[in-house]
Amino acid sequence: MTLEEAQQQVDAWIKKYGVRYFSELTNMAILTEEVGELARVMSRKYGDQSFKEGEKDNIADELTDVFWVLLCLANQTGVDLTEAFARNLEKKTRRDNQRHINNPKLSEHGKE
Repeated sequence: MTLEEAQQQVDAWIKKYGVRYFSELTNMAILTEEVGELARVMSRKYGDQSFKEGEKDNIADELTDVFWVLLCLANQTGVDLTEAFARNLEKKTRRDNQRHINNPKLSEHGKE
């Protein structure tokens, strides 16, 4: 599935089941909530916290919730994520093509 197809599927779902998009501000708040839920799972799986009884390691589901809201926001604001991603990748490549390679903090790690 492409980003364009994902945006189209979210739009179709919203129109069929969701009645309408939540406002952009509401979706921004929902995005913040979903990122917090992802952070909670990450902190329990990779950090120093442990899962509470009844909590699950559902990183894939939480990542998808974040992605869903990002797709909603892109649709609402008229952003073509395929085009925007390509531009952003090009910008990062121009800006950072030597930055990370020359970062001694990174060269000490990642040779695992």
